[in-house]
Formats: sequence, structure tokens, C-alpha cells
Amino acid sequence: MLAALRAWAAEEPPSDVVAITFATHPRAVLTDAAPPLLTPLEHRVRLLHEHGADGVVVLDFDEAMANWSPREFVERVFVRMGASRVLVGENHRFGKDRAGDLGTLQALGEEFGFEAHEVALLRQDEVVSSTVVRERLAAGDLAAVADLLGRPVTVLGTVVQGDQRGRTLGFPTANLDLNHAARPGSGVYAARARTDDGPWLPAVVNIGRRPTFHPEADVDLVEVHLLEGGRDLYGQALEVWFVAKLRDERRFDGPQALKAQIDADIAQARERLQD
Repeated sequence: MLAALRAWAAEEPPSDVVAITFATHPRAVLTDAAPPLLTPLEHRVRLLHEHGADGVVVLDFDEAMANWSPREFVERVFVRMGASRVLVGENHRFGKDRAGDLGTLQALGEEFGFEAHEVALLRQDEVVSSTVVRERLAAGDLAAVADLLGRPVTVLGTVVQGDQRGRTLGFPTANLDLNHAARPGSGVYAARARTDDGPWLPAVVNIGRRPTFHPEADVDLVEVHLLEGGRDLYGQALEVWFVAKLRDERRFDGPQALKAQIDADIAQARERLQD
């Protein structure tokens, strides 16, 4: 959609490309049962800028906004922004009870002085949707997810304090809090990682419950081991690019068996990251 909007914005008279997004998933307000976000707000804003947005407007979707009529939404958002062109996805609905559609938007656009068009939904074997992406992601099918998204599979999280078990094994890890973001299923992955101002660095990522040491654990952790090591990342934002799944997570007979497997994982990751 951003590519289409950039092409449209380049026409005379040229204009800036501004993406509009919600701070939270609307279903968190409407049903109290929102799915995991594919990209939490900070990551979403970063990706929108990287893929062509000159600016990003973040709307705080709440009960008051959920009750705006389509006209109120247009007046409070598009008219207040001074929009001259509005591009939405196929079957887009807006306003209370999803009452507004493209026809509504175009009629209001004529009244308030902006054009409105839609872009078709992406289709492969099926319509590309966030539900389909989540399913493929949970299955660890990185190639399929990258194809659906049109970009590599990445997550952004904050490095938090862990139990430092990896350090005792000789493989220090950065533990990521992904703020309820959707992520690949459990397993070990070859990856690249970077801080806000840093280059992409080779890494191995483990997602899972660490059954060798925590057989009763019921919460997945995301642990990133930078292959070059030597960095204190606590409190920093770390972006991870998943390149390939190496294996499923499993329980080992003890620390030495696990350490041997991690050595093998690192060697395999280095090979995959050279491709």
C-alpha cells in the first residue's frame, strides 16, 4: 500500500505520504480479546518509515473513538490532517459498527475536498491476512511469512534481565521482552540482530521454555546470543531478523550435552548466515 501511495503522492501536486495506525488493536477495546500484534507500535512505526512513509499518525483507539460515526472519523482525522488523498485497503470499514465503506469515504471526500481510492487485497493461494501470517509464523515457516509480508521476519523487543544461565554455559544471551508481539514458534533459529544505531550482527536465537533446566516452565522466552559477543544490551531495544530455523527445542540430559548442541547450532548458524 505504501508503494501505491508514494506513486500517487508523486503526482502533481506532490504531497507527503502519511500512514495512519492505531496504538492498540481495536479488538482490545471492542471485545477485550485482541490477538497478538504482528508488529507492536514502536516496531510498526519504524517499519512504516523504512518502507516509505514520510510521517506516521498514531490514533489512540478507545471507546469514544469506537463510537465515532464515519463522518466524525473523517472530520476528526482526515480533515484535521488536511489530507488531499486517502488510500485504504479493499473492504476497508470505518466508523461506529463499521458503517463506513469506500463509497462513504468517497462521498465525504467530495464534500471535504479529498480523493479516496482503495488497493486490492494481496492474494496468493488465499487472501493475505494477519491471521494467516500468525499461523505460518507459529509454525516457524519463515520463508512463507517473509513472502506474505514482503519483507524479512523481524521482531523488536527490549533486553531484560534473565537468570544468566547462558553465561554459565559460555553463551551469554540477551533476553527479549517482545511486549506481546507475535513471534515464531519454539525452536532454535539462525538470525541477525541490531540495536537502534548498530549494524546487523550474526546471532542464534532460542525461543522456548528451556526444558533442560526448567521442565515445569509454561512461558516461552526469547533468548538472543550474539555470535561475536561482548556487548551489554540491558535496557536497549534489539531488533531480530529471523533467517532460518535450525531445529526444534528439546530437553538434554545435562549442561554438557546442551553445550555441545549449542556449539553445533552456532556452527550451523554461521553457515546459514553466509548465504
